[in-house]
Amino acid sequence: MVLRRHHDMGGLEAGAVEQGEHEYGPWEKRTDAIMRLVSDKKRKIMSVDELRRGIEEIGPNVYDEMSYYERWITSITNNLLEKGVISVDELGRKMAQIEQRWRQQGATKP
Repeated sequence: MVLRRHHDMGGLEAGAVEQGEHEYGPWEKRTDAIMRLVSDKKRKIMSVDELRRGIEEIGPNVYDEMSYYERWITSITNNLLEKGVISVDELGRKMAQIEQRWRQQGATKP
């Protein structure tokens, strides 16, 4: 018996797939750019296989609530933390700076 991981939906009923183009948000474009930078031939910080592994490791409840690029940025972040490219402290400080900037601009969290 082969056990499926939660994200493995091959062969299951999933309903219609929307094939039309859509507008990407600035953060989605940045996420794609970050992935391209960390996986380019010069830096070789992370591979597409590592991105996929990181996405597959997201817990089922969280995975279901995330969008495509939210899964990407979660995997990228976890990989960079694992490799010591960034630290939890650095990440926390940056997140606090961004939240403060949003509040100063009167923005709300997405």
